[in-house]
Amino acid sequence: MLRRLLALPWIHTAYDVALAVLVVYTISEYDSVFDEFIAWTMALVLLLRRHRPTMVMVLVSGLALVQCVLGSAPLASGVALLIAMVSVVTHARPMRHAYVAGAVVLLGVVAAFGGFLPFGGRSSESLGDIVAIGGVCAALWLTAMVLRTRRLYVASLEERAATAEREREHLVRLAAAEERAEIARELHDVVAHSLAVMILQADGAGYALKSDPDKADTALRAIADTGRDALEDMHRIVRVLRGGRTSGQGEAPDADTGRRRVSLDELETVAERARTAGLKVDLAVEGERGGLSTADELTVLRIVQESLTNVLRHAGPGAEVTITLRFDKDVVLIRVVDDGAGKLAGPNAAADRGSGGNGLVGMRERVEVSGGSFTAGPRLGAGWQVDAELPVKELPVRTTG
Repeated sequence: MLRRLLALPWIHTAYDVALAVLVVYTISEYDSVFDEFIAWTMALVLLLRRHRPTMVMVLVSGLALVQCVLGSAPLASGVALLIAMVSVVTHARPMRHAYVAGAVVLLGVVAAFGGFLPFGGRSSESLGDIVAIGGVCAALWLTAMVLRTRRLYVASLEERAATAEREREHLVRLAAAEERAEIARELHDVVAHSLAVMILQADGAGYALKSDPDKADTALRAIADTGRDALEDMHRIVRVLRGGRTSGQGEAPDADTGRRRVSLDELETVAERARTAGLKVDLAVEGERGGLSTADELTVLRIVQESLTNVLRHAGPGAEVTITLRFDKDVVLIRVVDDGAGKLAGPNAAADRGSGGNGLVGMRERVEVSGGSFTAGPRLGAGWQVDAELPVKELPVRTTG
């Protein structure tokens, strides 16, 4: 409470006015109008001590020197000079000004009480006065230095607190942006892939409803299964948006995202749904799985899923797709190649497949977050190729006793 009160501007102004009144009060000892004029001038100059401390010190020192040379023994000059010195120490930015102000006051004490001025006594008789008055001035200088150090320390703490607050807000914004981007990728993957499969399955079921009821029944079942999985994922994403991280109903969601735990075991399910939608999918897995975290397994699954969605959307049913996953010692390579259903890749093929931008951008972001590399583009001739590379962590070796 006291600190807030002292921080008010009117408190500072009142304090400066009180110091000026103190200087004016000492005028009663003067008989000369000239001395009174100088004392009033010093008092008015001291009102600027916070804003122009060095200038105030120079003016007060100059006026005090004039009085001393003319033979006066001004009490007001001494008081004003001490106030000006303290003002320089506490408020002047350059540290050298504080040292110069202390030296000026010390030289003034030596000159006034060491017999160098008309009103001063002999040096041998004034040595005690020099030590006493000099000690008082030194104590005031050191006190002002402590106040300066304290003020700068408090200012540095406030600046650190403000900087920490800005950094915290910045980190919160970054975390929110990252979370929004992650949710946007999940929404795109769930909605785009599921809807693409469901639309093609519905079209196929409509054509086959009369001619081949069994095929229509299979397509309708695939639509139902795809819709249920998509709806489940959407529910979990909505819970994340509302702040919930767990389902609370005995499910096993991912500990980091609150969404359904997915693994590479679902690759065959994704490929099978693409086959029922009309694609000819060949899935090949080389090497032993291992070393991938849950997030990396989700990345692999989403890359394959989004690649198949792009094939369904741009090449259509009948396209042949080859999915190759190769697990090496420290890296997993993902390659998805399609033949474009025999259609040659024109000059605008890359723009056509990346027209929406979300699918390719989402895949690239997922891979970059995992520390891997991603490339996608048209093949020479017909079709499209997606290549991704993810680092694999070495699994710890278990020892049996």
